[in-house]
Amino acid sequence: MSAFKSDFLRTLSERGFIHQLSDETGLDDLFASETVTAYIGFDPTAPSLHAGGLIQIMMLHWMQKTGHRPIALMGGGTGMIGDPSFKDEARKLMTPETIADNIAGIKRVFSNYLTFGDGPREAVMVDNADWLLDINYVEFLRDVGRHFSVNRMLAFDSVKTRLDREQSLSFLEFNYMILQAYDYVELNRRYGCRLQMGGSDQWGNIINGIDLGHRMGTPQLYALTSPLLTTSSGAKMGKSADGAVWLNPDMLGAYEFWQYWRNTEDADVGRFLKLYTTLPLDEIARLAALGGAEINEAKKVLATEVTAMLHGRDAAGTAAETARKTFEEGALAESLPTIEIAAAALGEGSGLLSLLVKAGLAGSNGEARRHVKGGAVKVNDEPVSDDRRVIGEPDLRDGVVKLSVGRKKHVLVRPA
Repeated sequence: MSAFKSDFLRTLSERGFIHQLSDETGLDDLFASETVTAYIGFDPTAPSLHAGGLIQIMMLHWMQKTGHRPIALMGGGTGMIGDPSFKDEARKLMTPETIADNIAGIKRVFSNYLTFGDGPREAVMVDNADWLLDINYVEFLRDVGRHFSVNRMLAFDSVKTRLDREQSLSFLEFNYMILQAYDYVELNRRYGCRLQMGGSDQWGNIINGIDLGHRMGTPQLYALTSPLLTTSSGAKMGKSADGAVWLNPDMLGAYEFWQYWRNTEDADVGRFLKLYTTLPLDEIARLAALGGAEINEAKKVLATEVTAMLHGRDAAGTAAETARKTFEEGALAESLPTIEIAAAALGEGSGLLSLLVKAGLAGSNGEARRHVKGGAVKVNDEPVSDDRRVIGEPDLRDGVVKLSVGRKKHVLVRPA
């Protein structure tokens, strides 16, 4: 890619956000000459986005920070179908109530990254259910559907891959790309939107929208996609050994979120600092150049900065201090994740295996037993080798019992 003259594209390029552009020169000229409106769509498949979706939110953040207007589009209408792109089988259909609940949950994190309002550069959040759910089907086919070539749609990689595997693609799913393309046209009509952004798996859908806009008389529209990220070891971003790394605090606390980023692989530190923090590039270069044990200091900076944007600076500082006390001092930190059990149950004694499961440190008694046999379990920082161990009142230290699996997973058990 050539050097960009617009602040927005230059920033995205320098930080590693850009995978594909539909018209590099035309889009750069547009951003350099006027306030641009762009959008990214978010599927309401769960009550929260996870860390894998942060790259899209950060793209909207940088757009606003460089003087432009971002739109966060909630897929209340398209969520009734589900995006089939590169999926092996159809998504399970959600009820309207589930979709509404998921959207309500997803919306909660955006105010940490964007400033919403009615001004020309303030962010907008809209739901495509506002126009998709009231469509007259026959009119839609005549006005919009006639512009789509089935031959061309079958040639898209997202569709072709599914069919090459002889996996069915329902007519319902086939309509998704038409509805997403129509979203682009509708957002241009309502808000003057000129750019759609998304992950590289959305390239075909976005180009469909550009083509539809051309056929329906919009100004020139543009596409920009980000790379689909994996860690250096090939793991999918936003996933951990314990499951999804959720953004909503009621689904994953600040301490666990901080730990996810603290555990970043050495080779990913510089890349993730560019993508997920707003630190200056020269400071990122300095941190990324640290070697040996010093790279751990860069990881702590990464974890604290990413956590501060989502949970606030105070919560990030508390998480960092909790980790320092736990791992560097071996002290019992009160801000570790906590569960409560009945005082009577603790008085009678509770089995270690069942407590590990209740604390979320193991998925089953069998897994908990394997952790014990493997020497990974500690009670109050003391190794445990007996899988029949009972936890009771004598194990309380300052009113709690600390359970640990490995070096980085800790939960406090407190009598209720």
